[in-house]
Amino acid sequence: MASMNVVVCVKQIPDPAAPGRLDPETKTLVREGKLILDDSDAYGVEMGLQLVDRAGGGEVTLVSMAPNNEASGLRTALAMGASKAILVSDDQLSGADALTTAKVLAAAIRRTDADLVLAATESTDGYTGTTPVQVAELLGLPAVTFAKKIECHGSTVRVQRQTEAGFDEVECPLPAVVTVTAGVVEPRYPSFKGIMAAKTKPVDQLSLADLGLDGALRVTQEISEVAAAEERQAGQIVQDEGDAHERIIQFLDRLKVT
Repeated sequence: MASMNVVVCVKQIPDPAAPGRLDPETKTLVREGKLILDDSDAYGVEMGLQLVDRAGGGEVTLVSMAPNNEASGLRTALAMGASKAILVSDDQLSGADALTTAKVLAAAIRRTDADLVLAATESTDGYTGTTPVQVAELLGLPAVTFAKKIECHGSTVRVQRQTEAGFDEVECPLPAVVTVTAGVVEPRYPSFKGIMAAKTKPVDQLSLADLGLDGALRVTQEISEVAAAEERQAGQIVQDEGDAHERIIQFLDRLKVT
C-alpha cells in the first residue's frame, strides 16, 4: 500500500483534573467551556500517524462529536500531526447515548475515504465500550477490539488482540474498525511547530442537517437517578498471636474464596 488514510474517532471531554458537575435536570455531565482530548484517544492518534508513516503516505483524519463547536481537544490531536478533522456539533445531540453517537460518527466517517478506522476501547468519561463496534456495524465493516499491536499489509490488517491469557493473532480485510489499548504505542508530545501548524489545519464543522440526519435521530436515553458511590470501609487489622493464619482462612471462607 503506497499510501493509507486513517480515520481516528476522538472524544473531547471536560478536564478530569477539574471537579465535574451534573446538570440537575438531565443528570448528565456538564460539558461547557474548553474540552480536552481524552487521554485514551491519544493512542489511536499516534497509532494512525505511525501507520501512515509506514505506508509511505496518506493522512490521519479526526472525527469527533462535541457541543458548542468546541475544538480545543481536536487542536491537540492536530498538533500531534493529524491532517484535518470533522467535528459534528448540534444542540439536538445533547445527552446522546452510545448508539446515537455511533450513528453520527458513522455518517461523518462515510464522508471520508478511510482505509482504517481507529478508536479507543472506551472513553474515560463514559466507559460504555460499545460505540466503536456499533460504528463498525453501521458501516458494514469488520471490527477488531483491544489491539496491542497493529500491522497493515496491502489490503489486510493484522492485530495482536489483548486477552486475559495473553493475545490472539487476528487478521481481517481492510477497511476495518480497530480499537486500541493504552499500551499499543507511546503518544508523542505536540511540538511548538505542530501547535502553531494546528491553528490553520481544517476543521470541518457539521450539523445533523449537513449529515442528512436532521430529524432522523431521537435521544431516548434518560438517567433516572445518580447516587454517590459507597465509601470504602475501614479494613480489619489482624494482630498475629499465633492464630493469624486461621483467622485469615476464616475470613476468606466467609467471602467464599476458594
